[in-house]
Amino acid sequence: MFRNEGESNGKDAEQKLQKEEEKAEIGKIKPGINLQGYCTNGDCLVSKAKLLVWVNIGFCDISFDSNKTTYYCPDCSKPTVTSVVKAMFFNVEHSICASEDSIPVKDNYYQCMYVIKSNLSYELKAKKIRQHATSLEDLITRSENAMTSVEIVNLVAELQKYLITVVKPPKVKDKMRLLEKIECDYRGDYNQVFDVGRFTILCDNDTKLQTAVAVIKKAEKFNLVVSEDKDFFEKQSKTHHRFHNIKLYVPNHEVYIEMQATLKNFTTLEGYTAIENPKLSHLFYELIRAWKPKNSEEEELKQASDETLTKINDIICEWIDDKAIQKMASRYKGHLDIGILKPPQLWKKTEIEIDNNLSLKMAKFIYEQLCKFTPEKVKGKATYVILYEYYKNYIVGDKNPASCADFALLLQDSRKQEMEEDIAISQALETYISLQANNYPHVDGDDNEKQETYDCHQYVIERLEQDEKKSEQQKGVMIIEGKSGSGKSIFCRHLEGTLWNKYMSDSKMPIPFYISFAKIYNKQHEKDIVLQALQAKNISKEIIDAIRETVSFVFIMDGFDEIFDFYRKDMSKPYFCDRFGLNQWNATVIVTCRSNVLSEEDIKSSLIGMNQNDTSIVYLWPFTKMQMYSYIEKFAKIKSKNKTANENDWTPQQYKETLNNYPNLQKMIEEPFLLQLILNVLPLLVQRYGVESRISRAQIYEVFNDQWIDIHVQNIISKLSELRIQMDINKIKATLKRYCFDLAFDMFHQGSQVAIESEFQYQNSNEAVGVLNSMMENKSIVDEKIEIKPISRVVSVAKTRDVWEKYFNGDSVAKYVLRRTGDNKYQFLHKSCQEYFAAQKIVLDIISWKPDANFDLNNQEFQQQFEAHVPNLAINIKLLNEELGIIKFICERVHDTNPIFANLKSRLFRIIEISAINAKISIAAANAITILNSACINMHYRDWCNIKIPHAILDAAFLEGTNFQNANLDQVSFYQAFLNKADFTNASMNGVYFGEYACLEGHADAVTDVKFAPDGSKIVSRSWDRTIRLWDVSSGTQIQSLQVDSDVLGVQFSPDGSKIVSCAKDKIIRIWDLSSSQEIQLFQGHLHDITGVQFSSDGLKIVSCSRDKTIRLWDVASGKQLQLLEGHSDGVSGIQFSRDCSKVVSCSLDKTIRIWDLSTMRQIRLLEGHSDSINAVKLSATGSKIVSCSDDTTVRIWDFLSGKQLQVLEGHTKCVNAAEFSPDSFRIVSCADDRTIRIWDALSGKQLQLLEGHLGGITGVQFFPNDSKILSCSWDKTIRVWDVSLTRKIQSIKGHSSSVYEVQFSPDGSKIVSCSSDKTVRIWEASSGKQIQIFEGHLKRVHAVGFSPDMLNIVSCSDDRTIRIWNVMSGKQLQLLEGHIDDIVGVQFSPDGSKLMSYSLDTTIRIWDVLSGQLIQLLGGHSRAVTGAQFSSDGSKIVSCSGDRTIRIWDLSLGKQIQLLKGHSFGVSGVQFVPNGSKVISYSWDKTIRIWDASSGQQIQSLEGHLLSINIALLSADGSKIVSGSDDKTIRIWDASTGKQLQLLDGHSDGVTVVQFSPDCSKLISYSRDKTIRMWDLSSGQEIQSLEGHVGSVSGMQFSPDGSMFVSCSYDRTIRLWGNDDSGLMKCIWQAGVQSYGLSMKDSVWKNATGLTPQQKMLVGQRGGKF
Repeated sequence: MFRNEGESNGKDAEQKLQKEEEKAEIGKIKPGINLQGYCTNGDCLVSKAKLLVWVNIGFCDISFDSNKTTYYCPDCSKPTVTSVVKAMFFNVEHSICASEDSIPVKDNYYQCMYVIKSNLSYELKAKKIRQHATSLEDLITRSENAMTSVEIVNLVAELQKYLITVVKPPKVKDKMRLLEKIECDYRGDYNQVFDVGRFTILCDNDTKLQTAVAVIKKAEKFNLVVSEDKDFFEKQSKTHHRFHNIKLYVPNHEVYIEMQATLKNFTTLEGYTAIENPKLSHLFYELIRAWKPKNSEEEELKQASDETLTKINDIICEWIDDKAIQKMASRYKGHLDIGILKPPQLWKKTEIEIDNNLSLKMAKFIYEQLCKFTPEKVKGKATYVILYEYYKNYIVGDKNPASCADFALLLQDSRKQEMEEDIAISQALETYISLQANNYPHVDGDDNEKQETYDCHQYVIERLEQDEKKSEQQKGVMIIEGKSGSGKSIFCRHLEGTLWNKYMSDSKMPIPFYISFAKIYNKQHEKDIVLQALQAKNISKEIIDAIRETVSFVFIMDGFDEIFDFYRKDMSKPYFCDRFGLNQWNATVIVTCRSNVLSEEDIKSSLIGMNQNDTSIVYLWPFTKMQMYSYIEKFAKIKSKNKTANENDWTPQQYKETLNNYPNLQKMIEEPFLLQLILNVLPLLVQRYGVESRISRAQIYEVFNDQWIDIHVQNIISKLSELRIQMDINKIKATLKRYCFDLAFDMFHQGSQVAIESEFQYQNSNEAVGVLNSMMENKSIVDEKIEIKPISRVVSVAKTRDVWEKYFNGDSVAKYVLRRTGDNKYQFLHKSCQEYFAAQKIVLDIISWKPDANFDLNNQEFQQQFEAHVPNLAINIKLLNEELGIIKFICERVHDTNPIFANLKSRLFRIIEISAINAKISIAAANAITILNSACINMHYRDWCNIKIPHAILDAAFLEGTNFQNANLDQVSFYQAFLNKADFTNASMNGVYFGEYACLEGHADAVTDVKFAPDGSKIVSRSWDRTIRLWDVSSGTQIQSLQVDSDVLGVQFSPDGSKIVSCAKDKIIRIWDLSSSQEIQLFQGHLHDITGVQFSSDGLKIVSCSRDKTIRLWDVASGKQLQLLEGHSDGVSGIQFSRDCSKVVSCSLDKTIRIWDLSTMRQIRLLEGHSDSINAVKLSATGSKIVSCSDDTTVRIWDFLSGKQLQVLEGHTKCVNAAEFSPDSFRIVSCADDRTIRIWDALSGKQLQLLEGHLGGITGVQFFPNDSKILSCSWDKTIRVWDVSLTRKIQSIKGHSSSVYEVQFSPDGSKIVSCSSDKTVRIWEASSGKQIQIFEGHLKRVHAVGFSPDMLNIVSCSDDRTIRIWNVMSGKQLQLLEGHIDDIVGVQFSPDGSKLMSYSLDTTIRIWDVLSGQLIQLLGGHSRAVTGAQFSSDGSKIVSCSGDRTIRIWDLSLGKQIQLLKGHSFGVSGVQFVPNGSKVISYSWDKTIRIWDASSGQQIQSLEGHLLSINIALLSADGSKIVSGSDDKTIRIWDASTGKQLQLLDGHSDGVTVVQFSPDCSKLISYSRDKTIRMWDLSSGQEIQSLEGHVGSVSGMQFSPDGSMFVSCSYDRTIRLWGNDDSGLMKCIWQAGVQSYGLSMKDSVWKNATGLTPQQKMLVGQRGGKF
């Protein structure tokens, strides 16, 4: 556009210069001076076309002659523009002066064109437009005035006519901000600033924008000068903002005002923009603009920032097409979805530090923008994506996660890699079956089919959902306990997978993080265990703080038991959350642990800590049959899919049927890992051991590991064959086995399940060959016969890293036989596999040793050579005490019938014996005796003088009569050991553990209650001896004795422990001052015996209850009765204040519990449920629950608020006298007249422990306040302390777990069968006492059992009213006979074994076919219970007797009664045919024995003489004599033909319950309630021997067929075989089972034994030991 001449300054010089309109010419017009002329280059196309060209000179001062120029042509780039015809000034302040003019022309219009005349010279000056203020303040003032000037107002009005929005800022820019910008952008030159006054023109569309620009460009009509026009609408600006920028000069104010026109779509002006987060780009720009990088890193960051801002503006201003923006936006995930992580560089930085560092300031700005910006529109989302990518790549760093989502992705990638590398886990997850769990542990004998278990996975998920609703501080800990092989690790990985799926569906869910303790734990860096685990997954340390602050986790921490040996070495901070710094994380913690590895105290201190309310314990239970079948279905399907050509394709049904042929595997396959193992090798097991054999766990692992190695050998062979290398396959197998033996043992030695390769690297197959060759050349390598050389040991302990180094040479054999669980970490397939190999190493090391001499050595010579070798054995390196899995495998080898293991037991004994003369093998000796004990090997009557077995575990060991004189028994555990007659003279016993404590003795009559002082330091007891006694807890000594003139019925300490309150039958309440032992106050008012009394928590009141049916409240200070509560209809037996003392709870003989409000004196709740008198009531520590106990034999738990009954605890068999909660309210302890103490799980009602030992009914029981002990008192006049911590059971008890009711020899005397109330039947090898078969299936106690005549089967009957026939060899149940409608009394095979007879309380006798299990005959006739029955010798008849006083003879061929024998005046207890069947002998409660003629039914003889009931009468084998035993304490021998009493054997001090003739009738054995077994010589009638050993009543005895031995069983859970010693006297040959009455020490000798504490000495003396 031209300006008219009239628009110039009017000067003459201007009139001589002419301005023309702009024309389109060659070349571009750019800001500054632009000259137009002709190119004279003949080769130039422009020149040829005679076109004018524009040449841009820029901002400068120039002078030229119009016809003599040398400017470069824009087309040919030659200096051939030799003449100029026009000059154009664009967007400049300029002046121009021709040689003919004296005054230059000046102007600041944005586009001025001048004609250049020929042959004149010119001076041109062009400068960038600038303000002309004298100061910044002047500039601001001018701008403010100009913005409100008439000129500008009129222009704005003109624009608004076209409905164009003009936005005037409310004020000009702030001076401070301007100064910053001026300094940064213009080096302090404020006159370069034009946006002090700026208008924004916003247009709805392109047309309006063009109109706005056109109007502004005509601003001269408003006395404004258009001084600069920059069009960044169609071409990109520096920042890529899209606008038309026009500067207007306001002459009246001599200042420039900026007009910025754009579309509303592109503006970021707040209040007018359609852009989300409009300030973002401006604030971003401001940060970049002021940035002066200090180093290359900052330079790079600033450059990236510039590029990012440009990309953002490209989106805002649509320099990118819609599709590209849409594509970008589709990747959007906001902060709420992905969780932006705080940049690591901002951690621990103050605001001042951040403000003074632009890099930090930028990081903070971007982080805050990403956290706050939540776009909804496409552009906003695309902008967010650009900003996030910049943040991820340049702020956080591309190696770090920028968000929770990135972090989650890294963990998922890591998990995926782990799964790919760890095929074992992947395969296990394919067959995963959800595990069942319970709130209490599974114990052997629990029927998991009938227990109310729950889905563990579902339970954990629900608990996690509950935790999500809690605050970070409230999140809890879940402990998952399970046996080895119960599926804990697979459960964890499956749970992890489920939680990842939940997270993928909802990113607000916590992130699961699996941590294997065995892989990650480092003793030196316990606090950083999570950090180490994250770093192992390529998460950098720098970002951890951000992750910790932002991410919510579920930590799944697997295998705490595997690190516990290291962990417990420092228990200064026992709680694992504190030790591992887990409280720093927002996480719910799930931790798994093997059962019985940690004691109850360990679990409390290490895993529960002080967070009882936030910690739950879940116990994994074995598979149910349904779960097993589901697993088998999955396994068979996958096996079939992946089978190789050589493998059998078994169906699920084949697996099930085959497993059923191995009864002893049934328990094993309840454990998930063992089920997987067994299914994998089941065809091989059948092949190797045959059908229906008894297969041990060690044998299963042997076959499995052999198969595992075979598979990997084939892999090696195939790789070698590719290289055309041949190697001996047997040598490779032997090499890999040895490798596994050594590595597994070193893992045990180092206490680690993970072997670490120091420098991780993969090698090629040629190196693998080299490794194998070198290993096989090593002379210490095992050959095919597995002959192992001694382990070479160094004295110094090598670093762990060095230990593993030898296992990772070259390609590393580890790659072939181990699980790779990390870049450089290896494990065995399962911990139990490592335990198996370590056990094998120890075993083979012992048994493969051979003496040097080739000729026969005598025992002494052999022992001497073996003695020299023992120090080098693997068994002598480290104690096995914590390695129950290894011990168990070795124990099975002790009993293994494979000849290779034949000498293992004897050599273990030799090791023990050698320790007597060689202290250097004390570890080996301790391990040996621990193994033998764990294998249930009897160690009684051993001569073990001087042996050294410190730290050995002899829990439940049978050590009767063993000589330990001068032995080193330091730290040995004798928990529940049988030490009768053992000799400990001069033995060292420092730190020995008995697991029991001395009784508190002193009371002269029954002790009826015990209570702790508030501080737990004292105990108060009361007794029928009318005394109250105080005892010191630490020493067990009596401190005080207070005499009362009446029976004391209640006693309790005051809250401060300075007084006690008592109540008695004399209706008086007494308060005693303990410092003076004086009675200081009496309270009277009750009308009958006062049965209970208690202080309030503040000690100001007392509440009492009485048989007068009332409850009374008393004021302690005044002694006045404050309240009387009535309502019970019988005597009140117990009372307790609520926690706040506003209420009391009472119980009564009226069978009710009542809750009373003391403020209203009214009963507010009535609790009913007990069916007999209630003896006690107690509140939990939280006050939320009530426990009660009753004469109805039950303990019940109630909800305090609702009164609802929560649990009924059943197990006691007599009146329950006391029950109370543990301090943590998790458990309940109760005691009863049945002489037992029982501990229960309060939540589930499951019985956890049974304690026996008191000799009378137990009257009181209480938990120790701060210890895993229990205090009890009894009718036996004692107070006992019990250790109830769940100790590790080292002995896998092969024996009955409850009372044994019957034992019988097999007809050939080689076996013994027994039955028990533990619901099992067991078969024992008579020669060794080894349990060879267990039959499980009965649902209640089994009380009768017997062999079939051919010894192939046994029969049993039970209180479950069933009869079962079992196969002796396989252990399989052959028949289940049901029909009796009441308890079965007895069962017997017919002489030919084809039939079975049973008789019952239901008054019937039933005959069954053994082969088919069908009922053949039902013999009914008795009117009361049938108490005895017997087949005749030919099996044709049966004789029976009954409580109906009759004896009946039945003919089986006719199926009817043929004789009815009457005569007894009371019920008949037993009946028997004489051998030829002609007579019948019976005995009765009427004190008589009668002989009857079987054919006529007539009584022949009545044998009388016993003074009390006859308990047993038996006929001798030859039928000539009868023996009887009676409650009159005598045994009588009678002539069977004449009925004459031949002998009276007197000696027992109580009733005789069992008698039996020896087979040759020369001897007799008897048992009495005096707990002695006596042997009598029948020829002389003299007692030969009195045998002691059983600590409970003997329930059965039988001579062996040859009469050389007899077997006995007892309610003490044990079976004993007795035989002749060298002197001809009987002694115990072996004992099976562990007696139930705790530690036994009767007649043991402790002369000069050292190291025992005073308490232990007192215990020894109380248990019959002698010093």
